[in-house]
Amino acid sequence: MGSYINVPVAPRVQDARRTESIKLYGPDAFEGMRNAGGLTAACLDGVADLVTAGISLSEINSYVLDFAASHNAMPATLGYKGYKGYKGYKYACCTSVNHVVCHGFPNEKKLHDGDIVNVDVTLILDGWYGDSSRMYSVGKPKRAAERLIQVAHEAMMLGIKAVHPGARLGDIGHAIQTHAQSEGCSVVRDFCGHGIGQVFHDSPNILNFGRAGEGLELREGMIFTVEPMINLGRGEVKMLADDWTAVTRDRSLSAQFEHSIGVTADGFEIFTQSAKGLHAPGVKLEEASA
Repeated sequence: MGSYINVPVAPRVQDARRTESIKLYGPDAFEGMRNAGGLTAACLDGVADLVTAGISLSEINSYVLDFAASHNAMPATLGYKGYKGYKGYKYACCTSVNHVVCHGFPNEKKLHDGDIVNVDVTLILDGWYGDSSRMYSVGKPKRAAERLIQVAHEAMMLGIKAVHPGARLGDIGHAIQTHAQSEGCSVVRDFCGHGIGQVFHDSPNILNFGRAGEGLELREGMIFTVEPMINLGRGEVKMLADDWTAVTRDRSLSAQFEHSIGVTADGFEIFTQSAKGLHAPGVKLEEASA
């Protein structure tokens, strides 16, 4: 689930224990993140088998709830930002269809052939947050939609591959922005990745645009998400009246992928990769099990 940057929304409070300091984690934390991230990846693997024409988004939400309960985990989005009578987010995941950029509600809306949908899941396991999202296609989408999904995944992976001790935050954003724009797509600037660990949204913000060599220096032990939102049209978004759902202002398609990663001594570790290889676009269940 992405952090807000400048989007006007209903009053909210900061995450508990969030500070502006950058946390550096050791081996025990990395193990905790492997477990939480692996569980989230397994949950998203199961979603891949659900996404078919005619299924409702609420059925995906029910699956995530049941999956979490059966693995002694808790969906981090359930009740997120609730305080003083404000119930916060009501669902166990976010489901963002077609021109919905992020934080779409998993309601009774049904998926149709040709739709594309992002499912964003964060599971808390033993106090650690595994945060990841993937794109899914329903039936046979148009070629432009397929290509957008591919570009979004490529942009995320290029951003991740820029991560190593001594690199700068701007290197991540620059890699993402450069690739997306080279493919004729745009980057959403209103949301970003974020620090994570034992806090859902922590410092630092991981922007999906920037200049190489600028920004905070990356250090071994940092843990954060990389989660670019890429639009087929312009990058501007608007918020719906529910104060959660962001959509493209020009109603063009949007796609997003997200991984939780840690900075290692010589590069990075991805905590939320699928053991079945389903984290990459274009991989079907039957292919992964063959």
